[in-house]
Amino acid sequence: MEATELQIWELIVEASLLVQGVMALLVLASIVSWMVIFRKRQMLSRARKRALAFEEVFWSGADLSKLYDKVASDQASREGLEAIFQSGFREFTRLQEEQHLNPETLFNGSQRAMRVTLTREVERLDQHLSFLATVGSVSPYVGLFGTVWGIMNSFRGLAGAQQATIAMVAPGISEALIATAMGLFAAIPAVIAFNKYSSEVEQLEMHYDNFKEEFGSVLHRQARKLQEQR
Repeated sequence: MEATELQIWELIVEASLLVQGVMALLVLASIVSWMVIFRKRQMLSRARKRALAFEEVFWSGADLSKLYDKVASDQASREGLEAIFQSGFREFTRLQEEQHLNPETLFNGSQRAMRVTLTREVERLDQHLSFLATVGSVSPYVGLFGTVWGIMNSFRGLAGAQQATIAMVAPGISEALIATAMGLFAAIPAVIAFNKYSSEVEQLEMHYDNFKEEFGSVLHRQARKLQEQR
């Protein structure tokens, strides 16, 4: 095992500068993509937990004004459903202070505010996923480029040889194929993570959108009650 690892390391060291540059680029892309993977995993896990916790409080019959004050006072950790709730209730309260506004106007205004916040929250969850997609789609081709270049150098070295043997080109081909292996090593986790996290973001977006519609219905009923009391 140690001899094999040493041989691979020697092949990397003895590779041409261009192939070494390709390998270094792929290693860097792999490191950064793993950083994004772990960070995105934490972000999405936290978003799911916070959404479930907030919905539990919201549907427990808590007073909306008190809940709004609680959410507004904690600006540092406000995100997801909390941000959507705050924007909708804030706009509803602002429009409610204006006279002679019908329930539809109050409803539409709060819906617009929540829709903008929803879009912003989804963009935040989507952040850096495009990097994983890029690494997953480009890395194999970058590795293949290093491989092709290494093989070209190997066969170019045979130009002045009287008799060509497999032993003469095997090291060059081996070091070139390492670049392809590195490209796959960087691409496969990035593709898997991108597909997984994209699906989770879509589920959270649906969750947020359902809450927006349900909360909008609550505000619409409240607006009708206010109109009847006038």
